[in-house]
Amino acid sequence: MSRLQLALNVDDLDTAVAFYSTLFATEPAKTRPGYANFAIAEPPLKLVLIQNGGHGGTLNHLGVEVEDVERVDAELERLTAAGLASTEERDTTCCYAKQDKFWVENTPSGERWEVYAVLEDSETFGGGRTSSQDTCCGSAVSEELHADAAACC
Repeated sequence: MSRLQLALNVDDLDTAVAFYSTLFATEPAKTRPGYANFAIAEPPLKLVLIQNGGHGGTLNHLGVEVEDVERVDAELERLTAAGLASTEERDTTCCYAKQDKFWVENTPSGERWEVYAVLEDSETFGGGRTSSQDTCCGSAVSEELHADAAACC
């Protein structure tokens, strides 16, 4: 099963969790300091909330969560052939999960899409990878997550 991922920056995580729990009639699948995600069955959606004060209501990033690494590889091959895929990341930790993924860049409006499979849960927001980006998942993160996210994505 694949589902779209929508990652939003929020000013206040608790308020956002309460709102989206009501909106989608479900509780978060995972909560950590400054972070929550919902695995919504209907419509099929992975909603990610990242506390990032002063940036609430803005898009952090978009994604497509796929069921396994084989599907990541198939999509990477398909989109590379079309000239769209870039920035492959294997065995990386981001958003409290170890993942294999790649980023689709050079979109018409500059947003970044990730195509990923979750390999396992993680106790840390990011790590295990060095990056020249001062971001996680392609977008700025809050100060409280920043130290944990410095090596993410």
